[in-house]
Amino acid sequence: MTQDNGELDSLVRKRVRALRVAQGWSLDELATRARLSPSTLSRIENGQRRLALDQLVTLARALDTTLDQLVETATDDVISSPTIDAAHGLMRWSIRADPGMSVLRQRMTSPPDKPSSMRAHPGREWLVVLSGTAVLLLGNRRFRVETNQAAEFPTMLPHAIGAEGGPCEILGIFDRDARRSHQRNDVVTGSDSSGC
Repeated sequence: MTQDNGELDSLVRKRVRALRVAQGWSLDELATRARLSPSTLSRIENGQRRLALDQLVTLARALDTTLDQLVETATDDVISSPTIDAAHGLMRWSIRADPGMSVLRQRMTSPPDKPSSMRAHPGREWLVVLSGTAVLLLGNRRFRVETNQAAEFPTMLPHAIGAEGGPCEILGIFDRDARRSHQRNDVVTGSDSSGC
């Protein structure tokens, strides 16, 4: 790295040290993993030694990250706004780092659909109840999910989600396959319970 990239250089050095500390490793431990001398690693972290590409690749590997993540500087798009579907009480956010994932906030007022209308599809879902009580029908089981409780399940099990005893709000995280199914069903059913 050249002197013109002073900010990036400083960021990478701080990131190397922060990742090392987060792993609970001493300079000696990371140096051994990266096949560097402890004094070389110390000078890299403290800015007393020039960063070389081959050392960054080795350090990234030793820290169980990628070179791209080690030198990433994109912080312009930190805040994102949801896509709002008021007709179905939905707010949806995309996750930029993993375009296949999305976050969905939904208000439900109806109990889950009948067990005969439960759907199964590829994917995984994770949800947390923000307020109220949700009912999760999952296969042959029925779960009450209270405020601040979470549920995670493979969506190949037939499932449906709805409210119990009044409105509830959930925040769900869906992988690419689960998200596709939800987008299709939200448009098709127009329901405020989720039969997936």
